[in-house]
Amino acid sequence: MSESASPGGPAMTVASAFAGMRSVAPVVFRAGCPDCRGRFELAASALRLAIGASSRTTFYSFTCPECGVAVRKPAGERIVELLTGGGVRTLRLHSTV
Repeated sequence: MSESASPGGPAMTVASAFAGMRSVAPVVFRAGCPDCRGRFELAASALRLAIGASSRTTFYSFTCPECGVAVRKPAGERIVELLTGGGVRTLRLHSTV
């Protein structure tokens, strides 16, 4: 078998692999600002997730699009799953002991 052939058939091109797929809507997250009480939707690129060694050091952050304040909220296990699955950039915090 040659390197370009897949088992049981000819080699698949990238174009044919994606031929039946439709475009997917971008992921958005609902959020709220504790300062101005605004409610809005944010793209994954507007959020940052920091994962620390404990629940106290695991949080997500964003800038409120309505009042401009920097918002930081705790992120439990489920929130971490949703944000990482939705493409939010993640920073892993390491403690220096």
